[in-house]
Amino acid sequence: MAIVSSTSGRKPPRRPEALVDPQSAPEEVVSRPEEKLRPQRLDDYIGQSELKQVLGIAVEAALGRGDALDHVLLYGPPGLGKTTMAMVLAEEMGVQCKVTSAPALERPRDIVGLLVNLQPRDLLFIDEIHRLSRVAEELLYPAMEDRRLDLTVGKGSTARTRSLDLPTFTLVGATTRAGSLSSPLRDRFGLIQRLEFYGQDDLEAIVERTAGLIGVTLTPEALSSIAASCRGTPRIANRLLRRVRDVASVRGSGVSAGAIDQALVGEALSLHRVDHRGLDASDRRLLQLLIDHHGGGPVGLETLAAALGDDPVTLETVVEPFLLQQGLLMRTPRGRMVTDAARSHLAEAA
Repeated sequence: MAIVSSTSGRKPPRRPEALVDPQSAPEEVVSRPEEKLRPQRLDDYIGQSELKQVLGIAVEAALGRGDALDHVLLYGPPGLGKTTMAMVLAEEMGVQCKVTSAPALERPRDIVGLLVNLQPRDLLFIDEIHRLSRVAEELLYPAMEDRRLDLTVGKGSTARTRSLDLPTFTLVGATTRAGSLSSPLRDRFGLIQRLEFYGQDDLEAIVERTAGLIGVTLTPEALSSIAASCRGTPRIANRLLRRVRDVASVRGSGVSAGAIDQALVGEALSLHRVDHRGLDASDRRLLQLLIDHHGGGPVGLETLAAALGDDPVTLETVVEPFLLQQGLLMRTPRGRMVTDAARSHLAEAA
């Protein structure tokens, strides 16, 4: 599978790795394990068992018919593997994956260029698809439904509509805000699937796999500690593992000197102000402010944002969701309130 990233209407060049023969390439080109953290097949994809089952059946059925996979919409919080799953689907189907993002498709010719250069059964991945412009959406409707691209040529009284036939293709859209998609666009996806937060066992398996790929050995306790601190998100788990590796290298323990233990993991997490439940400095500041200055709430969002010196949108979309999920914060009609669990956690961490 070749992965092509595009931000314009012109046919983008292949990424260099797609043109390299692994048998003849220099060692430094093909032996960079940190570029291979993404799984390549469904069997290698850890977690999301229901999603894998649904998509596995769809892939097998499409291959049996010799047809393209139906259009897929993947939604859920960031960092759960939507982009990775799109690339896995392309690999399973044995087709090329063209990667772009909705903000890059500003003009009609951007989306037109992508569509006319698709090959039969190709996969087109659009990240943050809820941010597509209205014009781009209108062009996608006939392309998704009828494999047709309607173009307007000329202006005014001389304007004419021309239709171009497109090959069968699969559109995979990813979004963190499924509710922001227009109904006509959302209804044209044959498969709409949500990615859920990962459990402790799956996160430990992900950390163990990543540690093996980047040459790090962890004790079972260290492995469990990293998995518990990553907010149910593989992207954060991999990021924390890299930071633990850095601390192990600099502090003299060295990743090759033996297995990294829980004490060193605790030191690394403390250095980056992440506690054993995954709360970072911003999370604790919000909870502590509510307790110390407002008796635990309720407090309005604007008041909290002013007191913390943060943007209200940042608080609402970045900080609050994890606290709400963990039962540490409540949203009420009168404002935000901390829970007893939050008080206990902060007292324990003090």
